[in-house]
Amino acid sequence: MIGLLLSILIINVIAFLTNKRLTLNQIVHIWTFTIALQMSFDFYVDMEYHGYWYFTNHADWEELPTNFFLVPPVNMLFLNYFPFEKSKWKQGIYLIVFVLGLLGYESMTLLPEPWGYFHYGWWNLWHSVVLDPV
Repeated sequence: MIGLLLSILIINVIAFLTNKRLTLNQIVHIWTFTIALQMSFDFYVDMEYHGYWYFTNHADWEELPTNFFLVPPVNMLFLNYFPFEKSKWKQGIYLIVFVLGLLGYESMTLLPEPWGYFHYGWWNLWHSVVLDPV
């Protein structure tokens, strides 16, 4: 839980202090869409198919901070720094570097408690390699 709380604090501070591009309206849309999509995806992969889970392998309140306060600011950071006006090559490099960062963070969340909070069932890092860019 310590790793999750530190991550939430650090990522949110960075996302909001470095935001230069996104309006409040865009931020609300990013958070709403991200929470809805993440909760839907987690319902199937986590609850129905036991591919991965946060903390315990059943529905619990402890995983809500991840969906509500960790994933949306990461999407804010991605969109805030995305090189929209640059070439497709630079956009591709940005996407690759960002996904590598996400994979590194996911690897750290697999550490034992209290630092880690994420657990694999049949899911593995290669599934994340494919789905993170989406």
